[in-house]
Amino acid sequence: MTEKIYNIGVEATMDVIGGKWKPIILCNLRDAPLRPSDLQRKIPGISQKMLTQQLRELEQANIVHRKSYHQVPPKVEYSLSDYGQTLSTVLDSLCEWGKLHVDTLQKQGHPIILLESE
Repeated sequence: MTEKIYNIGVEATMDVIGGKWKPIILCNLRDAPLRPSDLQRKIPGISQKMLTQQLRELEQANIVHRKSYHQVPPKVEYSLSDYGQTLSTVLDSLCEWGKLHVDTLQKQGHPIILLESE
């Protein structure tokens, strides 16, 4: 295995949770486990294929836990793993800063709406 080198800690963080969708998925999983259909409803711009791919990557990184219920029809839920819970402070900060940013833009006259305040 090739040694991976990071120049600064945030690189390691972004390597795991970076990108357009992962932080959004993780913020939606902060409070309760969700089924993929619930996540897709909360994240209207994400395709089913992308959601599945991102969830698999987060599961491989041990950030997200996948629970399968053996029933008909099949049921799957995703939640933050114990390790993923260690990101709670980071996720809370990202969400809070996003609200502050939207407020700042609104005060500057930008036409922007935040539909859900966490």
